[in-house]
Amino acid sequence: MTHVSPFTEQDNAILDRILESRRSVRSFAPDIPPKEDIMKIIRAGLLAPYAAQAVAGQDFRRFFVFQGGSPQLAHVAALGKRQVQRMAEQLSDELAANPSSQDQGQGFVKRLERLAEVGIPGIGTAPYYIVVAERRGIPPVEQQSLAHCLENMWLKATALGLGFQLVSATAQMGQDREFCTVLGIPYGEFGTNGCAIGYPMKRLSPVERPDAGKVTKWID
Repeated sequence: MTHVSPFTEQDNAILDRILESRRSVRSFAPDIPPKEDIMKIIRAGLLAPYAAQAVAGQDFRRFFVFQGGSPQLAHVAALGKRQVQRMAEQLSDELAANPSSQDQGQGFVKRLERLAEVGIPGIGTAPYYIVVAERRGIPPVEQQSLAHCLENMWLKATALGLGFQLVSATAQMGQDREFCTVLGIPYGEFGTNGCAIGYPMKRLSPVERPDAGKVTKWID
């Protein structure tokens, strides 16, 4: 039986180019991308897989868009600083109880304390900060679903010529009741993650990766 792909070689070449061009952007131009492009990125996130069996078909994914310079974004940025300070204090307590891990962990504590002072990169440093909330289910696999969602958004942003920065601290911010109140979601019912989106300040070269053949083992 012959199987014919619905996509052409040109389609696949374009997809390969987008995949190879995907980069983490950490410096954004002040120009504000059109909302139409942001909605296209959100649509791509909605198309990503989710844990249908775990959430039993409920309202599974929501998106929250904060625009740079808004009072609500400033509020969220302050909540983010507070959350990373809590993380630093908690980790310090854990290291004090386990001295063998102090050498490795103290560096991360210092980075968290620095973020608590200057703020989380991506929250207020780009035209848009987008939070994605994924409903928790049984088993709790919301962060896996969020990873799929954000990857789709990342690739769509790349295809639109926009820069994307993963703001992974958003996952911990979802444990803050006040942050959930800002989003308007019930505390404890959703996992969160987020990203920053805008025009990149400069174009970055594609990421270098090893040849697929060198890292693949065929097992008969």
